[in-house]
Amino acid sequence: MRVHQLTFAALAVAAGLSLTACQNGDAGAAQGGASSASTASPSASAPSASGGSSPGGPAQAGGKDSAGTGSNGKGTAAGTGSAGNGKDGKNGKDAKCRTDDLEITAIDATVGGDTDGTVAVQLKNRGGRDCTLSEYAGVDLKTSSGSLSAQRTGEHPGPAVLKSGATISFGVTYPLNTSGGSGVRITGLVVTPPDETKSVTLAWPGAATLPVTEGPGTPVKVGPIGSAGQGG
Repeated sequence: MRVHQLTFAALAVAAGLSLTACQNGDAGAAQGGASSASTASPSASAPSASGGSSPGGPAQAGGKDSAGTGSNGKGTAAGTGSAGNGKDGKNGKDAKCRTDDLEITAIDATVGGDTDGTVAVQLKNRGGRDCTLSEYAGVDLKTSSGSLSAQRTGEHPGPAVLKSGATISFGVTYPLNTSGGSGVRITGLVVTPPDETKSVTLAWPGAATLPVTEGPGTPVKVGPIGSAGQGG
């Protein structure tokens, strides 16, 4: 009976050792499978934008596509220049008329029966391009008593465009000397085109004298450009 008990005890120990060995084997196999799966991941390749495999994968996202677009998805426009206005940098306006581009003349335009005399000053554009004249020219009369500046009449018709080869006029009015006295002798007419500093001196075509006047101010008036008619 004692022999049988020992035999059964030995068999129980052997069976336990065998079971433990099987469990350890299964656990090792499971760890081996998991390790194989994890080491395979780095070898996977991400598709590139051109359709092939690129080992860089996402690192290539900052490059340029076939259209030359940068990584921010916005391209740069090419072939653009500064905006022009087609008026030689004059912001859409014709250049002002220069004294050297104008032929300036003066004629007597007094109408019989008028109490005031009139001289028409004509400006012809010989500059080869259209130009702009603002409202008033400067006018001074040379007299035996000194220079006498004309006063503007006050109308504001706005600037005038003078076509190449065209003529425009303005009027200078003055009182006629009907006093019977010698008056103030007029010796010349000085015209300064609008916005210019260079003047032209012309012979005076009107009456020879002005009446002597008392007090300040001037009896000579100048009208705006275009006030004495326009010719071609």
